[in-house]
Amino acid sequence: MLKKAFQFSILLVECAMEINGGISKRLPLIQEADLNGKIVLVRFDHNVVKKGVIKDPFRIDKTIGTLYYIVDRGGRPVLMTHVGRPKDKKTGKITCNRENSVDPIVEYLRRKLNVDFYVPECEVDPDLGISGLSNSVYRAIGELKDRKIGGIYLPNTRWFRGEEGEGFFRDNFAVLLSDLADVYVNDAFGSWQPHVSTYDITKFIPSYAGFLMQQEIENLNNVINPDRPFLAVIAGSKYDTKIGPLYAIYDKADHLILGGVLYNAYLCAKYGISIKGISEEDIGAARELVNTDKAKQKIIELPYIVESDTMEGRIEGKYRTLSIKDFRSGDQYGYILDIDPRSFSDEKVTEILLNASTIFVNAVMGFTPHFTEGSKALDMTIDKNTLALKMYGGGDTLQEFKNLCPGLYLSILDSNRYYFFTGGGTVLTAIEQGSPYGLKPIQALMENKESSGKSIL
Repeated sequence: MLKKAFQFSILLVECAMEINGGISKRLPLIQEADLNGKIVLVRFDHNVVKKGVIKDPFRIDKTIGTLYYIVDRGGRPVLMTHVGRPKDKKTGKITCNRENSVDPIVEYLRRKLNVDFYVPECEVDPDLGISGLSNSVYRAIGELKDRKIGGIYLPNTRWFRGEEGEGFFRDNFAVLLSDLADVYVNDAFGSWQPHVSTYDITKFIPSYAGFLMQQEIENLNNVINPDRPFLAVIAGSKYDTKIGPLYAIYDKADHLILGGVLYNAYLCAKYGISIKGISEEDIGAARELVNTDKAKQKIIELPYIVESDTMEGRIEGKYRTLSIKDFRSGDQYGYILDIDPRSFSDEKVTEILLNASTIFVNAVMGFTPHFTEGSKALDMTIDKNTLALKMYGGGDTLQEFKNLCPGLYLSILDSNRYYFFTGGGTVLTAIEQGSPYGLKPIQALMENKESSGKSIL
């Protein structure tokens, strides 16, 4: 039964690619690869471990189709992923411990698939991480070829000194990885930075895009070339990190709803007020957006917001709802930590939400975990638009959706009107660039296909 389910899911992906024709013909696909009897090195984005615990296995589950396909076609899988940020950017020190190891991921896969994945031990320098591959890795490869083990899961790629480094250790790590395998598959859409395990490896062995990578690109095309009216909902905790993607989305969208610091900075810039925690730098950056919107009027203002005296919690008597109609230049406010649900009953807001044909959400509207009513009201209102294609990007956005609307989440898992991206940062970067094919790891796959001399259909 499990095998049939996986085969059916793979067939659906293949049919979708064939029907929609949205994937570039320059992109090498796993369907084109000869995997029989081959050692297949697969890069996933299983970065779901926080302090040694898996908070949400969604990203792992989305890659099961690719993993099963490799085994079904006779391939022998070697898996790898990064976990967290074990490297201190200031000192260069790499900290390797249980909190950022792949062990919880391997334990999850063992339970889910009843397959024993071997994690080889490598010599760890307490300051510099892992310099190379150990003999245990090569012994495991031999056992994998002889089918004595079901698969190998390499240690956290960011434990390796060369993964994010430069010079000898980077070049050496790329060669060592390529020597392990016959074929490379990238199914790590959320890992868009050009590191050794996502980029350099493609210079040495035949390389292909996995099913999740294909699916993410296909749906990303629906954001970049949306059916209209197109509504985008964007929030963030820092204004400066969202400026590039925000303007790219603003140019593309018919309507834009803001949340979090983005909305607070916008309100300060437009109405001449001050909100606690919003810097003059953020307000200055938001003024350009306010001036741009005077003519285009794409931004849909949420009329009711929640002010709090403290960020320590939702404490009775210390928070209240404000109406933006009451703003006067020079007014000073406490922390604005949520959108009041009544905003999503406002006639203008509701009209925009219910009449959109494409909705893209990369937003948590409130300060979690205490102020969540705004996000819940947003998700429930969006669901009332039964015809729109609704796409959610980012781990925080998805986690909040699942926590606040568990019944709704379960009911729409198989809906073709919803899609949940596995990499929010990748989506925003691709939107800013105007195409997923400008992402370095994807470019590397296409260059590998071109250099291999394969004909482009």
